[in-house]
Amino acid sequence: MENYDKRVLDVAMGAGRILLQSGAEIFRVEETIQRISIHYGVNAQSAFVLSSGIFLTGEDQVGQMYANVKHIPLHATQLSKVDAVNRLSRDIEQGLSLEEAEERLQFIETMPGKKSKTLILASGIGAGCFCYILGGSLLDCFAAFLSGCILAVFQELLERRKQQTSKLIKNLLGAFLATGCALMFYCLGLGDDYKAITIGAIMPMLPGVSFMTSIRDLTDGDYIAGAVRLIDTLLVTGGIAMGVGLFYLLLSRLVGGFVL
Repeated sequence: MENYDKRVLDVAMGAGRILLQSGAEIFRVEETIQRISIHYGVNAQSAFVLSSGIFLTGEDQVGQMYANVKHIPLHATQLSKVDAVNRLSRDIEQGLSLEEAEERLQFIETMPGKKSKTLILASGIGAGCFCYILGGSLLDCFAAFLSGCILAVFQELLERRKQQTSKLIKNLLGAFLATGCALMFYCLGLGDDYKAITIGAIMPMLPGVSFMTSIRDLTDGDYIAGAVRLIDTLLVTGGIAMGVGLFYLLLSRLVGGFVL
């Protein structure tokens, strides 16, 4: 296969990999790969995309084959990268050169995520807002805000560990901590409704985007990818539920029944 065709398919594969790694839908990944390949003149290509991998093959005019397989573990959603690759795809169709596309793709690959302070503040604000939606008072919202910030700090510390923590364990411990913080603030008089505080505190952990993506994949006929994402979502939700339940179970055993 000619070097030009290989570069085109490498760019298409790179764009698809970033999209899938950032939580994009299967149809979006396949469409982006196809659009980039066709625009640069590589029509004989075929992409098979799953939730955890991409299989891309291509053939040039003399019959030489290109094949590339990428394993892509499930990661947290990064909509900023999804948006950046979408804009790159549109710019390519409007005449962006292959060299410029390669440079843009490399820049997108190295785009930093949100700063820790931003994530912590967003988690706190989200927790407080959900608490307010559930009928919590301003004092309840403040308690939920503090609980959400503490939860985000804990998750950030887990992410910085050299040894990767299991997603199930991470969500279980996070929900356990958030529930404990919510109840602690309630007992200190910082809030009137411990239920609203608790639910608000754990809301930032819920995988809403992942769940909607799995449903969209299923409705588009991508049953394998949709089922894998849905199972991952259910595991995350199950870990959160176990963390909350474990806290109240241990509390009941330690104090002989806690009356709220």
